[in-house]
Amino acid sequence: MTKAELISQVAKSTGNDKSETLTIVTSFMSLIKKSLEEGENVYLRSFGSFIVKKRAEKKARNISKNTTITVPEHNIPAFKPARVFLDAVSKAKKKTAKKKK
Repeated sequence: MTKAELISQVAKSTGNDKSETLTIVTSFMSLIKKSLEEGENVYLRSFGSFIVKKRAEKKARNISKNTTITVPEHNIPAFKPARVFLDAVSKAKKKTAKKKK
């Protein structure tokens, strides 16, 4: 599903204009990005958590130059789905697999 498809679906289910829905979705994504940039995790009950993970410094190889480089410690954004979300996706996949047989 693309962002445009998501906006269309949300607009249809809420009865709002697509332009209003676009503003809401864009604002939602911006707030999540801003929170993660500031090191704050975002917790959405029964959906999941947007978290900041710290990657340790490590050694890597540049194969083309045959040299070793150091990748510094850095943060990356990650999503951890809630148990309810995981269970729902797992059940949906099992139903799809049964239909294909």
